[in-house]
Amino acid sequence: MQAYYDRDADVSLIKKKKIAVVGYGSQGHAHALNLRDSGVKDVVVALRPGSASINKAEAEKLKVVSPAEAAGWADVIMVLTPDEGHAALYNDHLRDNLKKGTALAVAHGLSIHFRLIEPRDDLDIFMVAPKGPGHTVRSEYQRGAGVPMLLAVHQDATGNAHDIGLAYASAIGGGRAGIIGTTFREECETDLFGEQSVLCGGLTSLIQAAYETLIEAGYAPEMAYFECVHEVKLIVDLIYEGGIANMRYSISNTAEYGDYASGPRIIDESVKKRMKEILDDIQSGRFVSQWMSECAAGQPSFKAMRRRAAEHPIEEVGEKLRAMMPWIAEGALVDKSKN
Repeated sequence: MQAYYDRDADVSLIKKKKIAVVGYGSQGHAHALNLRDSGVKDVVVALRPGSASINKAEAEKLKVVSPAEAAGWADVIMVLTPDEGHAALYNDHLRDNLKKGTALAVAHGLSIHFRLIEPRDDLDIFMVAPKGPGHTVRSEYQRGAGVPMLLAVHQDATGNAHDIGLAYASAIGGGRAGIIGTTFREECETDLFGEQSVLCGGLTSLIQAAYETLIEAGYAPEMAYFECVHEVKLIVDLIYEGGIANMRYSISNTAEYGDYASGPRIIDESVKKRMKEILDDIQSGRFVSQWMSECAAGQPSFKAMRRRAAEHPIEEVGEKLRAMMPWIAEGALVDKSKN
């Protein structure tokens, strides 16, 4: 593993560049503000006319321009919009406006690795992928720290793509924690797999199934929520701090024995077999093809699944219980009014 830190990066390389950040969501606001606060003088945010994020960016005194205008102006253009829109964004607004030698950057390898974008061969293509949500990228930077980041180069037209990418990652805080070298394929496929099998799909399905099991057995919703949702953070924090062994050291002997005895009954070889099927769908491109077809159709299934998930009783119970714990809101990472 190759890891880089601030001492390895020449941040002056990025300070000399004109940088456009396309998008002002979770990652977009963090990149733009961290670049500005690191001394990059020429930073703009590229947004569609009428975007709801324009007021948020302008409230931070950031200049807002259209994607096409940004493409013709920038030396580095970081695309931080949803994956499903990358192809149209590149084809309709960026491709014909980007100057020769411009660096086109992303924070996730999907659109490049699965060839949704076919970049011009006179462009640098690199990825800087923070291993944390944008709200954490911003909050850690503000407190003088950072989150680890991944760096990969797909195309090096100028011979400087790696150094520019490293300087960019350092300027948004990655060099404080560590910038790890990787490839677009490795980042993209492991990221999709982790999201689907554990971090999002696996975890939420496990939580809901456990909650429903207790409710169906006659237990109070509040008790089910505390045991199957609220306390997940306590366990995850222990794992985050020192690994699985650290968590097992910190819990009771009863809980640790239950971990060993019952965990494999839930997550057995059949689950691992289905995980391998999910990984194969990702590696083969079937998942991305399915997702792009869903988006081309207007996302009807996706929106229906989102709606059904929001209507699950676990959300109503959770909202009431969280209102009893004001410290949760006080430390919230997400402020929808600002990012």
